Amino acid sequence: MLAVFYLHLLLIHSPNTVGSPGRDNSPDHLSPLFRRDIVMPGTTRDAELLAQTANAVRAAGSVLLECFGEVVRHRTRDELVRALAANDNAALDVLRPRLTDLRPDARWVADELAGGALPPGEWWVVDPAEGNVNHLRGLPDWAVTATLVRDNQPVLTAVHVPTTGETYTALAGGGAHVDGRPLRVSDTADLGLAVVATSQARPDEAEEVVRRVGASITSMLRDALVVRTSVPATLHLLTVAAGRVDAFWQFAGARADLLPGALLVAEAGGRISDAQGRPWTPDAEGFLAAAPGVHAAAVTTLSR
Repeated sequence: MLAVFYLHLLLIHSPNTVGSPGRDNSPDHLSPLFRRDIVMPGTTRDAELLAQTANAVRAAGSVLLECFGEVVRHRTRDELVRALAANDNAALDVLRPRLTDLRPDARWVADELAGGALPPGEWWVVDPAEGNVNHLRGLPDWAVTATLVRDNQPVLTAVHVPTTGETYTALAGGGAHVDGRPLRVSDTADLGLAVVATSQARPDEAEEVVRRVGASITSMLRDALVVRTSVPATLHLLTVAAGRVDAFWQFAGARADLLPGALLVAEAGGRISDAQGRPWTPDAEGFLAAAPGVHAAAVTTLSR
């Protein structure tokens, strides 16, 4: 979406499954959004819904893949915005009717840049072209995402990456998968051996946030093995969920671009918090998704 310019915060914390090996079940690390005494595992009906949602994002991704490859030239911001909107609309023409058929009463989040809690009921949080600028530049890092939120609880998410053909899915309480294979975060326990990632601030971000982003990258360059910086956030979060990258952090942003990947990381056994290691709150100013073994050290680095 047009939110591709933006670096994003998230509004969730790890939905760790009680009793699952490798997951931290301490109440101190569980946001009220994901406490197991509040959030019940996804139902069989939700699992079927997730399968249909995955089909929808794959179909939308196929449409964008057909026009991918050549660099789309633009000389002005207006030309760029029109090109971004064209991609969004092409994917939404496929996604909206399919997802509406699945949940006719679910509302759609109109502002992809918004954050904070949603009103009661079911909501589709969709990014039809996550990493849209990359698509226009002929770069492979883009995806189509759809997440269903029910009474402010993320229930399921599907992320399709057309350039690799992979589809990542997560169901609250039901784990995370890529093309049906279970996902697990890494077992790295030393930040000095970790590969970490972040995204840049949006072009019109406040100076304070820009400086904070720069300082955090400098700190991670000192403490981690490798630091990766690029957009979009979702693609980094997929790699954390898959155990390829050990941590991802970010300051400022919107709901649509972090929610899918955060649910995937949490269901893959990762830990989600703000940048200071606290459970997420609607006023959080930072986001951290990490393998349990490096979470505390990443918090220390980001809190300097």
